[in-house]
Amino acid sequence: MRRYTGPVFQKVLVPVLNNCDCSGALAAARAIAGLGEVILLGLVRASPDEPLSASASEARQVRQTMRELANESHIFSLGRVHASTEPARELFKAIIDEDPDLLILEWPCHFDAMRTTLAEVMQRSPCDLAVVRGAMIARPQSVLVAVRGGPYAELSLRISLSIARNTQAKVASLHIVPAHPDRIQEAPFRGLARVLHQLPEIKHIEIQTDEPAQAILESSQGYDLVVLGASAQPEKHAVPFGPVAERILRERAAGVIVVKTRRPMPLDPASELAGKTAISVLVDKWFAENTFHADEFSNLNELLELKRKQGVSISLALPALNEEKTVGNVIQTLKSVFMESAPLVDEIVLMDSDSTDQTRQIATGLGVPVYIHQQTLPRYGARVGKGEALWKSLYTTRGDILVWIDTDIVNIHPRFVYGLLGPLLVNPRLQFVKGFYRRPIRVGDTIEAAGGGRVTELTARPLLNLFFPELSGVIQPLSGEYGGRRQALERLPFSSGYGVEIGLLIDILEHFGLNAVAQVDLLERIHHNQPLESLSKMSFAIIQTVIRKMEHRFGRNILEEVNKTMKRIRYEPGRFFLDIEEIAELERPAMIDLPEYLEIRNK
Repeated sequence: MRRYTGPVFQKVLVPVLNNCDCSGALAAARAIAGLGEVILLGLVRASPDEPLSASASEARQVRQTMRELANESHIFSLGRVHASTEPARELFKAIIDEDPDLLILEWPCHFDAMRTTLAEVMQRSPCDLAVVRGAMIARPQSVLVAVRGGPYAELSLRISLSIARNTQAKVASLHIVPAHPDRIQEAPFRGLARVLHQLPEIKHIEIQTDEPAQAILESSQGYDLVVLGASAQPEKHAVPFGPVAERILRERAAGVIVVKTRRPMPLDPASELAGKTAISVLVDKWFAENTFHADEFSNLNELLELKRKQGVSISLALPALNEEKTVGNVIQTLKSVFMESAPLVDEIVLMDSDSTDQTRQIATGLGVPVYIHQQTLPRYGARVGKGEALWKSLYTTRGDILVWIDTDIVNIHPRFVYGLLGPLLVNPRLQFVKGFYRRPIRVGDTIEAAGGGRVTELTARPLLNLFFPELSGVIQPLSGEYGGRRQALERLPFSSGYGVEIGLLIDILEHFGLNAVAQVDLLERIHHNQPLESLSKMSFAIIQTVIRKMEHRFGRNILEEVNKTMKRIRYEPGRFFLDIEEIAELERPAMIDLPEYLEIRNK
């Protein structure tokens, strides 16, 4: 079964030298890497007064030590043994070759054995660095991560969460606020706080004091491990880790990990909003925990039992507009599996957008109720767009869980439904599930596998990364296959047109938080691709939708001042001209605000 993980510490490097007890670094490496790989790199410090060959016996001893360590743990792998009069330089070269995610050094033994300094390693290390000191427990039960909002807060959080995941340790974050009002600088912590508040498994502690090192030492009593970032300061500073981290390293007897990223220190450390980078910690964690594969839910009997225990009903709505070539196969495939073989779905309805071909007749002939969205809820008028059909399908369906499947899918398969239902039935806290897939483009008689999703990559994902970065891990925010719980969907506004998918995704985030969202790999989706002109209009509508969501967040009207007419460039032999079309992405209110809806729900 395929598993998904966010970017974690999959390759960690620990040097092994004679006369260096690196047990603390190795224990930290096990806890951080988990099932990843820990590379043991042998280093021998040769005498500058003798040829390197004189170090052969020491090299053999280091190899023997490395073999013994590798026999103790299956995650240890053996790297080369390097002999050099400058082992630190050899270490930096090896890092470039091995490309680890993290270098772990034990202080002071690694530095003494290599005859190097903290300052040199911090300045020259080509990868992220963790310096370990104190009594390291192989499986710590409690971790305190001290975060202020500096440039290394992201790495501190990553390491703490990785240890927690691999050892089941409990994590607490400690935020120290200066006691003197003139010294309070909340800006660096503001973005980080936004991340921490979305990590409910982390206990939050705040202390107001002008003695941060003392506060950390006192607060860390009872914790097996303390993790903190180096202070942001010039790299050639006399105290390379900063006075706070330096004191913690020297005075705390239990385990300490001080970290620094490979990125250079910002010119203005006070302007470094840790949340700008630490948001990736939140997204990585969400991706690892909330990304599923359809195959995980292929046992329909298990899903039926979950549905029975929870007492929920399920509706499947199929939006359609002139899909006579595919709609019949879609309905037959899904109806035979989910209403006849394994009655997982309680109703299937077709929500038609006034098709002019045989779409409705085909659906009716297959026993599926058909609704025309232009004729549904006539009091509110009819708008053009898929979002209008989805909004009105909330009115025409009854299920506690509602799944939407497009009817233009050429390679329809039951996984499109059970893949979306699985996470919702397995995890009651999830409110919304998006599908993603490979989207091959058909060019003539051939299919190019690496294509599709042009509006996603050129418009939707850049906008989400800019303004709603929590959603930057959603692989295909515009996919047409998704589902959710009625109790959530009925409380959200719906964009009437192309903006409906990204609008729902943002609103779920804003109302229920990132952990209410999941995504599932539906493998591959083959459909009819749209021409560039249609994609341009789609992008125009999506941008309007994102702006509207920003209005809700920041409480300021922007769209009223924005042009909603799109000038498309046309060409005829001998001349270019403009074709003006108004594309105003309108929004419908939450369905639960409609009296007609409340009336049918209360029956």
